[in-house]
Amino acid sequence: MIKAGIIGGAGYTAGELIRILINHPEVEIIFVHSESNADNNIVDVHSGLLGETSLTFTNQLDKLDAIDVLFFCTAHGDTQRFLDSHSLPESLKIIDLSTDYRQKREGNPFVYGLPELNRNEICHAKYISNPGCFATAIQLAVLPLANHHSLHELHVHAITGSTGAGVKPSSTTHFSWRNDNISAYKIFNHQHLAEIRQSICQLQSAFEAPINFVPLRGDFARGIFATLYTECNLTIEEAYSLYSSYYTDAPFTIVTKHNPDLKQVVNTNKCVIYLEKHDTKLVIVSMIDNLLKGASGQAVENMNLIFGLKQTTGLQLKSIGF
Repeated sequence: MIKAGIIGGAGYTAGELIRILINHPEVEIIFVHSESNADNNIVDVHSGLLGETSLTFTNQLDKLDAIDVLFFCTAHGDTQRFLDSHSLPESLKIIDLSTDYRQKREGNPFVYGLPELNRNEICHAKYISNPGCFATAIQLAVLPLANHHSLHELHVHAITGSTGAGVKPSSTTHFSWRNDNISAYKIFNHQHLAEIRQSICQLQSAFEAPINFVPLRGDFARGIFATLYTECNLTIEEAYSLYSSYYTDAPFTIVTKHNPDLKQVVNTNKCVIYLEKHDTKLVIVSMIDNLLKGASGQAVENMNLIFGLKQTTGLQLKSIGF
């Protein structure tokens, strides 16, 4: 069994990670760390797990030698501060769900954990930096074009559920404001743009075109629905062939010819992609669950690859559908 620890256990992504891991056939959770909830029952915070676990939160870190993998579901900046101030067992694998190590830079030992891009590197990695939720949906929409060296200026509108803002209440997550409402934010300036461009350039090194990204807050709890368009000289048949070929060995990325809806991916680790061609423009729809394929599900997918398990182990989840 893989022994797992979690740091930052009280948020939405941690709750989904715990849910997946307690049902994973090859994992045992050794501890879930939370300074603010020490000694409280996990189900008191993550009430959806009632009857599924008797684990309690801890504020101690005395079991690092007893685990094989450590997940960080911490605020941005906290993982780097932790690693700078703690000595960890040499064999310990780390999967970080924050932004701290997503950008390649000198001395960064983390592999960017998008399996559809870096599967081989992930399989041999010790440290994984999990992609952002918007970044995952947008990259999966364009990687086949970048791999074909045919990606041009990109226009993106993507709407996310309220869980993407985290568990801490704010004026833009309050029910009275968010319900029956929609708003744009961080227009052309979202923090995920850097990792999106980095991955595109990994496949299409000459890419210098703008990525015009408008993020939107939706009035639903979870999921990301991204609509993209770009100039493309491929026919729709050629585009579908290109995408299907690129994702042949990607069990969670499904290319469909049926116009999809968000409920098909909510509560799953899937990304569903749909294409249309209009004159010279290729329109791409990409949908994920922001907490699963956009966070905790992809983290477990990466863990499976690191430990030589089947990529889908513990992640065959049913969408809410209706």
